[in-house]
Amino acid sequence: MTVSYSSGTSDVPLLGDTIGENFDRTVAAFGDREALVEYATGRRWTYREVAREVDALAQGLLNLGVRVGDRVGIWSPNRAEWYFVQYATAKIGAIMVNVNPAYRVHELEYVINQAGIHTLIAAREFKTSDYAAMIDQVRPDCPDLRNTILFDSPEWTDLQKPSERREWPELGADEAINIQYTSGTTGFPKGATLSHHNILNNGYFVGELCGYTENDRICVPVPFYHCFGMVMGNLAATSRGACVVIPAPAFDATQTLEAIAREKCTSLYGVPTMFIAMLDTSDDYDLSSLRTGVMAGSPCPVEVMKQVIERMGMREVAICYGMTETSPVSTQTRKDDSIDRRVSTVGRVVPHVEVKVIDPETGRTVPRGTPGELCTRGYSVMLGYWNEPEKTRESIDAARWMHSGDIAVMDEEGYVNITGRIKDMVIRGGENIYPREIEEFLYTHPDVLDAQVIGVPDVKYGEELMAWVRMRPDAEPLTAEALKAFCTGKLAHYKIPRYVHVVDEFPMTITGKIRKVEMRAEAVRLLSLEAAAATRHA
Repeated sequence: MTVSYSSGTSDVPLLGDTIGENFDRTVAAFGDREALVEYATGRRWTYREVAREVDALAQGLLNLGVRVGDRVGIWSPNRAEWYFVQYATAKIGAIMVNVNPAYRVHELEYVINQAGIHTLIAAREFKTSDYAAMIDQVRPDCPDLRNTILFDSPEWTDLQKPSERREWPELGADEAINIQYTSGTTGFPKGATLSHHNILNNGYFVGELCGYTENDRICVPVPFYHCFGMVMGNLAATSRGACVVIPAPAFDATQTLEAIAREKCTSLYGVPTMFIAMLDTSDDYDLSSLRTGVMAGSPCPVEVMKQVIERMGMREVAICYGMTETSPVSTQTRKDDSIDRRVSTVGRVVPHVEVKVIDPETGRTVPRGTPGELCTRGYSVMLGYWNEPEKTRESIDAARWMHSGDIAVMDEEGYVNITGRIKDMVIRGGENIYPREIEEFLYTHPDVLDAQVIGVPDVKYGEELMAWVRMRPDAEPLTAEALKAFCTGKLAHYKIPRYVHVVDEFPMTITGKIRKVEMRAEAVRLLSLEAAAATRHA
């Protein structure tokens, strides 16, 4: 019997330096090459020009009184200045705290106080978010907040002015450099605390498996505030001398496709919902420059992955799996994997990392081919949740394994398939049902653009299945009867959704993850299931 354990061997050693040291080496090697393009504004910088911006900002923060270990918050959609703050804080050893651009007053106050933010750098406003007003509202209740600086203000201009060069503080690669709040759907989020070593190496090895060189141009429409943008995007690029292209402050399918075509991007990132939106009009753009990219952030539908390869020309596109707490990537498909492997699994363990699948009840590693909880160990596992040792111990065990809460199956060759979340599992009349399996089947319906399956309360069975679907343009709304007819004979009867709800959009977090908790709550209201929801179970 082979157990579900795999370790990532590699001839390429881990990096032992800090983010600032690594960045400076890249500037020395590729100073005249383009490093950053802000497509929406037309602004662009070479590596040497970026270094001047970063160093001036780092000095400005030191002059402001920011010291090693102080927390500097960044609250903004994607823009070049976000990138500058990331590298400037790394240079001086300040811990950058990523604040979700979708936060409102209550959440902002919590994060400022929980992290003890010393200096907050923010956009003035974006869409319906008046960041400046919200900051003014919470400031009296945030005693640790010393400085607030808004982009495009006189204070920001002063902060960026070149000043007398100070010596950068001496830093260690294992020191905390970043706090990212996990996008929980209930309660307050937890601050995953990450080191230089964690995120620099993860970005570097994502780039290694994507085959990045200084000739690559990576289109990054995913948010910088999440690991997908700032680690897999920015750090993967700067550790290789590649260029980052920011198509827009927030995801816009048209601007992203335009940016790829006009900037000749070779790589594109996105969560599945982004790729689904782009596929609607991708045939109207010249995407011939695309070679690779990453689809990640939530389960990747097989049919969508196939279309991305065939219609967008991303022949080497990878699926990555991970979580904020593991910097983020633990498994990744390779460009030489078979098409079947690349569209139907999340790949194999990445270099210098271990993964295993365990029985959640006993903690023992299960045989290959058996479902269980996926765990990760290695350089990528976070230092812990900021100031929450008990929650850290709940997630990282005594042997330093990070427990994901995801249900996975590892095959005989080490490829991993994510079948659902432990908490998303639906138990209908004693049958364990994993929504992912049903969602994949619904993607084969010719009129379904996107589908999410949830469990809703039921007096008789405990839970019943409900499908939320987005329809293709001009398609007739799907009814429960029509869905049952489509599924009958193809899915076991207990896997056929009893309810169907047609929507234009799913409720999502800023990173594109589906908020199934919110969907369940809405379903209880729509279906008048309050009595069933109140039923107690053993």
